[in-house]
Amino acid sequence: MTDNLNLPPFEPKISEQAGKIAIWDPIRKIWTAFTPEENVRQAFVSYLVNHKGYPLSHIANEQTIGLNGMSRRCDSVVYDKCGIPKVIVEYKRPNVAITQKVFDQIARYNIVLHVDYLIVSNGLKHYCVRMDYDTGKYSFLLDIPLYQEL
Repeated sequence: MTDNLNLPPFEPKISEQAGKIAIWDPIRKIWTAFTPEENVRQAFVSYLVNHKGYPLSHIANEQTIGLNGMSRRCDSVVYDKCGIPKVIVEYKRPNVAITQKVFDQIARYNIVLHVDYLIVSNGLKHYCVRMDYDTGKYSFLLDIPLYQEL
């Protein structure tokens, strides 16, 4: 299942729900349709929690925000211990290339949340940028930061 992703292996809970394959989302505590994008999300969240020290309780999946009078959903948002958003993560299915359009999408979400880090992953390639609001620039990082570094 996750063998084809460039992420550490994990054992997702898979079940048949109403005749369809579903994967357990431990953050939302729901069974959700097992799609390639959802597989990437669950594998990436497992990586953040088990390898980067992100508390599960500080991650929100499908976080709704208001943007230009419309409701949008961030794939994942990571909060610090005070409940301040620090990271937005956007997931794509493995066969979707990470392009400028994907970064434009996550940048629009950041107009609302104003986080320090933006991460984009298709399960094969992962990109993380650190925002510098003083200079109006961003820099690509070589690795995803540990939670304690946020």
